[in-house]
Parts: sequence; C-alpha cells; structure tokens
Amino acid sequence: MAVKEAIAEWKGTGRAFDVTVPSGATLRLDSEGVNFRPLETVMVALAGCTGMDVIDILRKKRQTVTDFEVQARGETADKPPKKYTRIQIKYIVTGHHLDPEAVRRAIELSETKYCGVAATLQAAAPITTSFEIREAEPVTT
Repeated sequence: MAVKEAIAEWKGTGRAFDVTVPSGATLRLDSEGVNFRPLETVMVALAGCTGMDVIDILRKKRQTVTDFEVQARGETADKPPKKYTRIQIKYIVTGHHLDPEAVRRAIELSETKYCGVAATLQAAAPITTSFEIREAEPVTT
C-alpha cells in the first residue's frame, strides 16, 4: 500500500494555506478566488491524472498527437457540504490521422484501470466522458 501525504500550513490571515507534498511542490489554497479553491483542485487532479494516462496510452499506440486538452467540469450541491454531484470530462485530441478507436480505448483504460482520482470520485458522483478529434494542420517545410 502506498501512502500519499500533504501538509497544509495556515498563512496567518484569512483562510489561505500553503499545501506542500513530499516532493517539495507547494500549492496555495484559499477561499477568496485569488488562488485555487480546495474543490477546484479536485478537478485539477482529475484532469491531470486522466490526461497523463491518455497521452501515455496514445503514444504507446503510436498516435501522432500534436495538441491535447482535458476539460473537467464538476457540478456541486447547493447546500453544504457542497460535494460534487456530477462530473463531465471532455477530451480534445488534435493530431495527424488519429484513430478514433485508439482514443476511445485510451480514455476507457484511464477510467477503468489507471486513474486513481477518477476511481475515487466515481464512488461519489457519476462521471461522463466525451471526446473530440481534430485533424492537425499539415506540416509544411
């Protein structure tokens, strides 16, 4: 079993915290909207986690991806605790002659096998996914 850790230090004013992980990376959280709000970081983690999986799988499938965007959108309850009630993920993959089946399968593998963030969130809120493939401009020399 692996253990993940984060330490949040209050910055002495308002509700701002600097959160540090063992690698030394730090993220500032607050509720004023200047920095990330805690619930926003859940969407950040989801988009990053599944994005890393999908791009790795597409590379292994020898797909020529030139641009890739993951849009994670979560709807929250109106009353506290304002937990996520529904999550949508849209993948926009740009490249040369991309195979739609390879893209679909990469997303499926991320959802069902690799992305721990998605696996954690699926127990709390339904996650729906979609994807769009865009053909990249031809390379001119």
